[in-house]
Amino acid sequence: MQLKVGDIVEGKITGITNFGVFADIGEGVSGMVHISEISSNYVKDINEFLKVGDTAKMKVLSIGESGKISLSIKNAQEIKPPVKKERRPKRAQAVSEPDKSFVWESETKEPASFEEMMSRFKKNSDEKISDLKRKSPETRKRFSGGK
Repeated sequence: MQLKVGDIVEGKITGITNFGVFADIGEGVSGMVHISEISSNYVKDINEFLKVGDTAKMKVLSIGESGKISLSIKNAQEIKPPVKKERRPKRAQAVSEPDKSFVWESETKEPASFEEMMSRFKKNSDEKISDLKRKSPETRKRFSGGK
């Protein structure tokens, strides 16, 4: 039997350990399936998935120089493409009008110099901070130094 990496073979489980299973893949050739290659789900106890004497399809992952063959059961299984579920259309949500109090708009539609824009920005910022100080007692404490 000439094996190469990627081949799918039928293997019979001959032994179970806490780290994997040993399998006879024919003509006296055996390999090992590591516990992480048994299932795509978490495997705590191999005996919940396989028993000695079970047969399973296995994919050859590697063949070492000393002849050790590494196998995978989870990679040998045909992967079915996920079934797309049809989504229901989203319900139309009411679009609220954006709060214009935080949007800076030029009072004039003419291009302003940088200094003018900064002056307006500072004036608007100062007004907003003074409004916050007046409205909230907590904010008043914060801006007055906690007094």
